[in-house]
Amino acid sequence: MKYLIAGLGNIGEEYSGTRHNIGFMILDALAGASNIHFKDSRLAFTCSLKHKGRTFILIKPTTYVNLSGRAVHYWLKKEKVPPDRLLVVLDDLALPFGSLRLRAQGGGGGHNGLEHITQILGTQNYARLRFGIGNEYYPGQQVSYVLGEWMEEEKTGLDERIKTAAEIILSFGTLGLERTMNLYNKK
Repeated sequence: MKYLIAGLGNIGEEYSGTRHNIGFMILDALAGASNIHFKDSRLAFTCSLKHKGRTFILIKPTTYVNLSGRAVHYWLKKEKVPPDRLLVVLDDLALPFGSLRLRAQGGGGGHNGLEHITQILGTQNYARLRFGIGNEYYPGQQVSYVLGEWMEEEKTGLDERIKTAAEIILSFGTLGLERTMNLYNKK
Protein backbone atom coordinates (compact mmCIF):
# COMPACT_ATOMS: atom_id res chain seq x y z
CA MET A 1 0.00 0.00 0.00
CA LYS A 2 1.34 3.45 -0.97
CA TYR A 3 1.04 6.79 0.81
CA LEU A 4 2.02 10.22 -0.47
CA ILE A 5 3.51 12.50 2.17
CA ALA A 6 3.94 16.11 1.02
CA GLY A 7 6.07 18.32 3.25
CA LEU A 8 5.56 21.97 2.41
CA GLY A 9 8.39 24.47 2.23
CA ASN A 10 10.30 26.77 -0.09
CA ILE A 11 13.39 25.79 -2.05
CA GLY A 12 16.55 27.85 -1.82
CA GLU A 13 19.19 28.41 0.81
CA GLU A 14 17.54 31.64 2.00
CA TYR A 15 14.52 29.61 3.22
CA SER A 16 16.45 26.75 4.80
CA GLY A 17 15.73 26.52 8.51
CA THR A 18 12.76 28.91 8.47
CA ARG A 19 9.40 28.31 10.12
CA HIS A 20 7.66 28.01 6.75
CA ASN A 21 9.96 25.09 5.86
CA ILE A 22 8.95 22.86 8.75
CA GLY A 23 7.35 20.42 6.27
CA PHE A 24 10.71 20.01 4.53
CA MET A 25 12.49 19.67 7.88
CA ILE A 26 10.18 16.90 9.08
CA LEU A 27 10.55 14.91 5.86
CA ASP A 28 14.33 15.41 5.93
CA ALA A 29 14.39 13.97 9.46
CA LEU A 30 12.19 11.03 8.47
CA ALA A 31 14.36 10.23 5.44
CA GLY A 32 17.58 10.73 7.39
CA ALA A 33 16.47 8.32 10.13
CA SER A 34 16.09 5.65 7.42
CA ASN A 35 19.32 6.64 5.68
CA ILE A 36 17.57 7.50 2.42
CA HIS A 37 18.15 10.60 0.32
CA PHE A 38 15.97 12.89 -1.75
CA LYS A 39 16.57 13.23 -5.47
CA ASP A 40 15.53 16.05 -7.75
CA SER A 41 12.44 14.87 -9.66
CA ARG A 42 9.62 16.52 -11.55
CA LEU A 43 8.11 19.35 -9.47
CA ALA A 44 9.61 17.98 -6.22
CA PHE A 45 12.49 16.41 -4.40
CA THR A 46 11.39 12.82 -3.79
CA CYS A 47 12.34 9.61 -2.07
CA SER A 48 10.61 6.38 -1.16
CA LEU A 49 10.55 4.90 2.32
CA LYS A 50 9.45 1.35 3.20
CA HIS A 51 8.00 0.78 6.67
CA LYS A 52 6.00 -2.20 7.97
CA GLY A 53 4.89 -3.29 4.53
CA ARG A 54 3.89 0.22 3.45
CA THR A 55 5.55 2.50 0.93
CA PHE A 56 5.75 6.18 1.77
CA ILE A 57 6.47 8.45 -1.19
CA LEU A 58 7.95 11.59 0.37
CA ILE A 59 7.83 14.78 -1.67
CA LYS A 60 9.17 18.26 -1.03
CA PRO A 61 7.58 20.40 -3.76
CA THR A 62 9.95 22.65 -5.69
CA THR A 63 7.05 24.90 -6.72
CA TYR A 64 7.29 27.04 -3.56
CA VAL A 65 4.65 26.75 -0.87
CA ASN A 66 1.97 28.84 -2.58
CA LEU A 67 1.89 26.56 -5.65
CA SER A 68 2.26 23.21 -3.88
CA GLY A 69 -0.93 21.85 -5.45
CA ARG A 70 0.82 21.32 -8.78
CA ALA A 71 3.39 18.95 -7.29
CA VAL A 72 0.91 17.15 -5.04
CA HIS A 73 -1.49 16.56 -7.93
CA TYR A 74 1.27 15.32 -10.23
CA TRP A 75 2.69 12.85 -7.70
CA LEU A 76 -0.73 11.54 -6.65
CA LYS A 77 -1.41 10.70 -10.31
CA LYS A 78 2.09 9.39 -11.07
CA GLU A 79 2.17 7.08 -8.04
CA LYS A 80 -1.54 6.19 -8.31
CA VAL A 81 -2.20 7.19 -4.70
CA PRO A 82 -5.81 8.09 -3.82
CA PRO A 83 -6.36 11.36 -1.89
CA ASP A 84 -7.35 9.42 1.24
CA ARG A 85 -3.72 8.25 1.46
CA LEU A 86 -2.30 11.76 1.09
CA LEU A 87 -0.84 13.56 4.11
CA VAL A 88 0.25 17.20 3.82
CA VAL A 89 2.72 18.41 6.47
CA LEU A 90 2.76 22.17 7.03
CA ASP A 91 3.32 25.07 9.41
CA ASP A 92 0.43 26.67 11.31
CA LEU A 93 0.40 30.15 12.85
CA ALA A 94 -2.77 29.43 14.83
CA LEU A 95 -1.13 26.71 16.93
CA PRO A 96 1.39 27.33 19.72
CA PHE A 97 4.98 26.40 18.92
CA GLY A 98 5.49 22.64 18.67
CA SER A 99 1.81 21.70 18.79
CA LEU A 100 0.94 18.93 16.36
CA ARG A 101 -2.57 18.46 14.99
CA LEU A 102 -3.58 15.74 12.58
CA ARG A 103 -6.85 16.31 10.75
CA ALA A 104 -8.77 14.26 8.20
CA GLN A 105 -9.89 17.27 6.17
CA GLY A 106 -10.74 20.93 6.45
CA GLY A 107 -10.18 24.38 5.11
CA GLY A 108 -6.92 26.09 4.33
CA GLY A 109 -7.00 28.27 7.44
CA GLY A 110 -5.27 31.07 5.53
CA HIS A 111 -2.33 28.84 4.52
CA ASN A 112 -1.75 29.57 0.83
CA GLY A 113 -0.09 26.22 0.15
CA LEU A 114 -2.97 24.25 1.62
CA GLU A 115 -5.51 26.40 -0.20
CA HIS A 116 -3.69 25.82 -3.51
CA ILE A 117 -3.64 22.06 -2.95
CA THR A 118 -7.39 22.10 -2.23
CA GLN A 119 -8.03 24.21 -5.34
CA ILE A 120 -6.01 21.93 -7.64
CA LEU A 121 -7.36 18.66 -6.18
CA GLY A 122 -10.91 20.00 -6.06
CA THR A 123 -11.43 18.62 -2.55
CA GLN A 124 -10.62 19.32 1.09
CA ASN A 125 -10.84 15.60 1.87
CA TYR A 126 -7.21 14.77 2.52
CA ALA A 127 -5.24 14.55 5.76
CA ARG A 128 -2.99 17.30 7.02
CA LEU A 129 -0.50 17.43 9.85
CA ARG A 130 -0.18 20.95 11.17
CA PHE A 131 2.96 21.93 13.09
CA GLY A 132 2.42 24.94 15.33
CA ILE A 133 4.88 27.77 14.80
CA GLY A 134 3.14 30.23 17.12
CA ASN A 135 2.27 33.81 16.33
CA GLU A 136 4.82 35.86 18.24
CA TYR A 137 5.02 38.73 15.77
CA TYR A 138 3.95 42.34 15.64
CA PRO A 139 1.06 43.47 13.42
CA GLY A 140 2.14 43.60 9.80
CA GLN A 141 5.13 41.32 10.43
CA GLN A 142 3.49 37.96 9.64
CA VAL A 143 5.47 37.31 6.45
CA SER A 144 8.78 38.15 8.14
CA TYR A 145 7.87 35.87 11.06
CA VAL A 146 6.83 32.91 8.90
CA LEU A 147 9.91 33.26 6.69
CA GLY A 148 12.12 33.90 9.70
CA GLU A 149 14.42 31.47 11.46
CA TRP A 150 13.54 29.77 14.73
CA MET A 151 14.29 31.62 17.97
CA GLU A 152 16.94 30.07 20.23
CA GLU A 153 14.36 28.94 22.81
CA GLU A 154 12.36 27.23 20.04
CA LYS A 155 15.43 25.44 18.73
CA THR A 156 15.85 23.58 22.04
CA GLY A 157 12.56 21.69 21.59
CA LEU A 158 12.46 21.58 17.81
CA ASP A 159 14.23 18.26 17.23
CA GLU A 160 11.95 16.41 19.64
CA ARG A 161 8.80 17.84 18.04
CA ILE A 162 10.12 16.97 14.57
CA LYS A 163 10.76 13.41 15.74
CA THR A 164 7.19 13.16 17.03
CA ALA A 165 5.86 14.51 13.71
CA ALA A 166 7.82 11.79 11.88
CA GLU A 167 6.24 9.17 14.18
CA ILE A 168 2.80 10.54 13.33
CA ILE A 169 3.52 10.16 9.61
CA LEU A 170 4.50 6.51 9.99
CA SER A 171 1.51 5.86 12.25
CA PHE A 172 -0.79 7.44 9.65
CA GLY A 173 0.28 4.75 7.19
CA THR A 174 0.38 1.81 9.58
CA LEU A 175 -2.37 2.40 12.15
CA GLY A 176 -4.61 4.62 10.04
CA LEU A 177 -5.83 8.16 10.34
CA GLU A 178 -8.43 7.77 13.13
CA ARG A 179 -6.21 5.75 15.48
CA THR A 180 -3.29 8.08 14.88
CA MET A 181 -5.44 11.14 15.60
CA ASN A 182 -6.62 9.50 18.86
CA LEU A 183 -3.05 8.69 19.87
CA TYR A 184 -1.35 11.98 19.08
CA ASN A 185 -3.90 14.80 19.06
CA LYS A 186 -4.43 14.39 22.82
CA LYS A 187 -0.74 14.94 23.63
